[in-house]
Amino acid sequence: MISPTTDKLRTAVIDITFLLLQRQHVHESIIKQQCDKFQLPEFPEEFQNLLTTIDIINMLLDKTKQQQYLKRFLEQLYNVMDRNFKITDNDIQTSNKYFDAFADLQLISLMNEHPSMNQSFDEFISALPNESTSHSTFYKNYPLLINVPYEYIRIRAILLSQVNIFIAIAISTLDFSLLPGQSILVDYIRIVKSYLLRKVKFMWLEESLSKTEYRTDSDVPEVEFDTIQASNHDNEGKNTMFNQAFEQLHENAHNIFRSRDERLWRVKYLDMDSIDQGGPYRDSITAMCSDICSSHLPLFVLCPNGQNNTGQNRDCWIPNVFPPNKPISNKFKKQYQFIGQLMGMAIRKKHYLNVKFPILLWKKLIGEEITMKDIEAIDIQSFAIIKEMKTNLEQSQSIDGDSEINYLCTSIMSELRFDVISSSGQTYELIPGGENIPVTPRNFSEYCERYREYRLNEFGRPIEYIRQGLCSIIPYGCLTLFTANELEEAVCGKGEIDVALLKRNTVYLGDYNENSPHIQQFWTIINEMFDESQKKLFLIFVWGRSTLPTLDKDFKSKFKIQTISHDDNHQIDQMLPSELH
Repeated sequence: MISPTTDKLRTAVIDITFLLLQRQHVHESIIKQQCDKFQLPEFPEEFQNLLTTIDIINMLLDKTKQQQYLKRFLEQLYNVMDRNFKITDNDIQTSNKYFDAFADLQLISLMNEHPSMNQSFDEFISALPNESTSHSTFYKNYPLLINVPYEYIRIRAILLSQVNIFIAIAISTLDFSLLPGQSILVDYIRIVKSYLLRKVKFMWLEESLSKTEYRTDSDVPEVEFDTIQASNHDNEGKNTMFNQAFEQLHENAHNIFRSRDERLWRVKYLDMDSIDQGGPYRDSITAMCSDICSSHLPLFVLCPNGQNNTGQNRDCWIPNVFPPNKPISNKFKKQYQFIGQLMGMAIRKKHYLNVKFPILLWKKLIGEEITMKDIEAIDIQSFAIIKEMKTNLEQSQSIDGDSEINYLCTSIMSELRFDVISSSGQTYELIPGGENIPVTPRNFSEYCERYREYRLNEFGRPIEYIRQGLCSIIPYGCLTLFTANELEEAVCGKGEIDVALLKRNTVYLGDYNENSPHIQQFWTIINEMFDESQKKLFLIFVWGRSTLPTLDKDFKSKFKIQTISHDDNHQIDQMLPSELH
């Protein structure tokens, strides 16, 4: 295995070589077919592949320059492409009439979601509807593809599949643990990570997880839970199921959660006779998630939209807000890190967490910058006053100092100081002594800048601790090629219960099989009569989990339906809760 230091050194050398080529305009000349003059073949093959990958990225980002990058890409493509999938530059140019970046990403999404891709790319191409069949049903979730002729969807799918082959080669060459700004080529590839198929990302992830798996002969630790104690809530959350698990697991979680064991701890419920054959273990994770997204712990609070019952994402929980100029206690740091480690466990073991965090948290975890739009998604009023003031000031200037508007601006500003009400309700100064400094037209721009800076960084420290915990379980480089939505799905599973997926991964024991009338009625009820919340409650009741794995291959244990054995002394109705019989 290549050491991290060697990996970073190799990436730095490749970066420098690429920069030198750019500086001498060699790269541009290569694209113009002057390879021999600059002796490109003397470079290692992996470097040549990197240059081709950069061509591909340029081609994806700027279709007006596609022609200059296309020839070299196709020359390389013919060396690796199945002859059944040969495409020409004319094919690609014509497909551009139907595909922009948004249509490309919808096709990528289709390729990610369609079950045939789990078998092979050939199967996916075969599954595409041809001209004689209706497109509207097949593409109902991908509206930009509905009116695209079959042939050009096929061509585009082939192109995107081959693009992924080259980018996958580049991924294996560079060090993606480097932070944004530390490598030109790594950053370049991250720009187009939305074009990477989930299959490619997870293949690389699984390889990295295998290399960093913790191997030990020690027994799986036993974790004791006192459910009676957990029902007695206190302000610091000491009694919660989350804190009980944290106290017993956090010191060695960086090893335990990387173990090859399917279950990472055994559950012992005090004063209960349960034997942990999987159910209590899954129950304990579900209970911890319930504590995390609740007021039982001081780690997260309901977002302002939820508190005020307005706007979107009202069910999202955000990290609690701490005084900007004071350190966060070590206990809270470790608890946030433990939450990150639970996220890593979910990714490794496919036992997903039922937590509801906003997109800004997932973006920060993969090193992406958050925007004002991300803040407004959880607090619709966050920038309302600033926007109103800017509009009024602009109107005042455009109509030569209208007295009424000036009065309105002055009136509103007289109420403002250089402080801010945080997302959890506390007031903090934006500058030292800010609570006594009024906002005026002269300092309004500075106020806006400091207010915006506070809002964009309000949750920075807690999320960084979560990221540290996550990266102690999952190699950080793998995560940086995930989009925020993909990371959320890797941790939390799909937002909706996929009944067809569950059905494919169900086994029947005893007298039942998939064609039994009772079984068919059961699936009809689950699929057609249960809403999402009822489906989640059903899963929790029978399986101790509220989410499903994303892919068939991720089901480590199957869902089981079995016949209950009974005799004259064992009545079925007596096994129901007392209210139901």
